[in-house]
Amino acid sequence: MRRGRALSGAVGALCRSLPPRARPAPDVLRRARFDRPQATLDFWRLLYALLKQIHGGKWTGSDAIDTQIRFVKSALWYHGYGRPDLYGLPSDGSAGSRELLLAFSWLLHRVNLLERLLARNRVKTGDETSVCTCEDDLSPSEKEMTEIAPEHGLEDRVDVRYLQWLNGKLRFQWRSLHAQHQEQCKLLHKIHLFTSGSHTDQILGHFSVTETDLIRHPESYNELLQHLELETMQLEAFLEWKQLEPVYWQWMDTVLDNMAEEGSMHAARDAPVEASMLPEGTVCCPWADSMTAQINRLSGEMMALRSRLHKLVAHRRSAWCRKVKTREGELQKEDFSAVLGKIQEAAELKLLDLSNHGAPNKNKMHGSYRLVFRSKHSASKTGFGGSVSKEPVPAVSATEVIRELRMREASLQRELKQLQDECKQRLDEIAERLDGVICISP
Repeated sequence: MRRGRALSGAVGALCRSLPPRARPAPDVLRRARFDRPQATLDFWRLLYALLKQIHGGKWTGSDAIDTQIRFVKSALWYHGYGRPDLYGLPSDGSAGSRELLLAFSWLLHRVNLLERLLARNRVKTGDETSVCTCEDDLSPSEKEMTEIAPEHGLEDRVDVRYLQWLNGKLRFQWRSLHAQHQEQCKLLHKIHLFTSGSHTDQILGHFSVTETDLIRHPESYNELLQHLELETMQLEAFLEWKQLEPVYWQWMDTVLDNMAEEGSMHAARDAPVEASMLPEGTVCCPWADSMTAQINRLSGEMMALRSRLHKLVAHRRSAWCRKVKTREGELQKEDFSAVLGKIQEAAELKLLDLSNHGAPNKNKMHGSYRLVFRSKHSASKTGFGGSVSKEPVPAVSATEVIRELRMREASLQRELKQLQDECKQRLDEIAERLDGVICISP
């Protein structure tokens, strides 16, 4: 009885931690444990609403159920969910509530679903920006999964002109987004500049857009207060969930055990002769020890090659500097300075990329930062404040963010060049097998 109350409290806290528009009834999770079809549509709608909010998309409850199911399958595949039973569920939402419960629990554990939803839907009173300089960290199994389409009936052939049209449309939307972002930055700069010195917190010194709007429209305080109260209740439910979370995972273990028992019963009924075919004492991976030794040896060789590469780059850079100095008098001074600046910038990006590639354990910036305006003559540096406090807070300057992003750009350029070379080599191999066809590489 006590365990049942604990489970009821854990499921209730979990449901209250979800956003109000996507908050399910606790009975939906309980019915899904027994794979009841009555809970299937509710679970599809729940996953649709949650994943839409994570990806920043607009959604309404009136969207067609097949559209919701298609989006949920695509989003789960994007996040790396590889259980094929879910992708084989019918598109009318008539069955599969227990599979959806497993997918929902996987999102809770793997992508930190609740934390991401709380961070995205929290009330923001300051001007913030998102900064991410993290490398893509996918495991080999996830990389292999992303190469396979989740839908089983997709066409293998796609018109190249359609892909070119999509590429052009994407470039146009990217330029429009960049122009809108630049305009937003200009307006933020004006607000921060005009309200400088008006804030009671000297660390900030200026008002945000929300604070400026509240000064102009004081009646908006009531609405803001209601949002803050709802967010406080949701955070309290999240704290309760974190205390009762082990109870939920113990309950999910029983769900998996029931599925395993049902699967073994079906397997025993369908193929009883094929059971226990593996002899006792058989080692599944007899080559594991030798493979580990080879991996260690290759790792040592790669580290040695990396150190040699650093030395080679330093030697070539010194030789290049000597060569530039000898030809400096032959070029015009102004042209030489411009060309030299570009070459030095490209060389610095490559060196930064090499150093960044050689230090994978370096802390990366990720998350939302509050924008704090600092004039050029201010003693403190321009940066993003992590919080509001009377004491000086750790901040990162815009120059540091630009430097990190340029390092990331250099790394992506190197990866793009490698992929282009691989594609060109593969096209050449295909063209050699075609008789009477001349293939001109792009």
